Amino acid sequence: MRKATTKTEPRTDVHTRITDVIVEQLDKGVRPWVQPWSAKHLGGRVSRPLRFNGEPYSGINVLLLWSEGLARGFSSQIWMTFRQAVELGGHVRKGESGSMVVYANRIRKTETDGRGEEVEHEIPFLKAYTVFNVAQIDGLPEIYSTSATGAPVQPMDGIPAADAFFSGTGATVRHGGNKAFYAPGLDMIQMPPIETFRDVGSYYATLAHEHIHWAGASHRLNRDLSRYAKDRSERAREELIAELGAVFLAADLGIAPELEPRPDHASYIASWLTVLKNDRRFIVQAAAQAQRSVAYLHALQPDGEKVAA
Repeated sequence: MRKATTKTEPRTDVHTRITDVIVEQLDKGVRPWVQPWSAKHLGGRVSRPLRFNGEPYSGINVLLLWSEGLARGFSSQIWMTFRQAVELGGHVRKGESGSMVVYANRIRKTETDGRGEEVEHEIPFLKAYTVFNVAQIDGLPEIYSTSATGAPVQPMDGIPAADAFFSGTGATVRHGGNKAFYAPGLDMIQMPPIETFRDVGSYYATLAHEHIHWAGASHRLNRDLSRYAKDRSERAREELIAELGAVFLAADLGIAPELEPRPDHASYIASWLTVLKNDRRFIVQAAAQAQRSVAYLHALQPDGEKVAA
């Protein structure tokens, strides 16, 4: 009997799949990491996307789930796997499709070099898996209700907590003028007065953005900022890191960032598209750098507060 053969379709690289999600939104002029802060999504406490146990997602998974939640109209920030839903007594409704998140890890590989000696290498990899929003699941305990105003985590303080947080970083912040920027030479952040912003949320989102730049200085996290002023591509890369870090941090502090793009950011969308289309791995790297900056700022706090990874 002739054995049937199955034609295997080439698997799309995980980095490419992730980048395609972000590029599709940017091609429409939408920044997917800002849009989820619309009024529709503020029925509950502002936060990052959350796992079933209340632990926040980090890095690229924040962007993927915010973008997916926006596109599909989910009002809840809570996500879980099929198995986790079953273990909690729920069941994913028939016909519902899941959303992609990724798990990053490293594998060790031993090879023999030219001298016949064994050399061990660490190879990073991403593995994709599927989660479902609680809005797609029936039978879950009441705490997971999409109408609930709180997830299974403790509520956060408001703006006073943000003041304490930014003060805790030790960064030098000066107010005046009409531009916000980080000056590497002076190692200081310049901010317009808070009264000049449309609302206090916009002020804190901008302050968070500049703190992400500040964290990247050579004597801190050592991102190379030397070509920022001269190289448009490098400037776009650093601005994307700062933009992502700002919304991650805003979510941690319970602040809704500005709903409209800042004027000086509108021109970056084309540059970001160029960078992402030429480097399919950069969006993952940018999210990781943003996450690292946010963790660094949390670690500077008097109580050593940190964000779950």
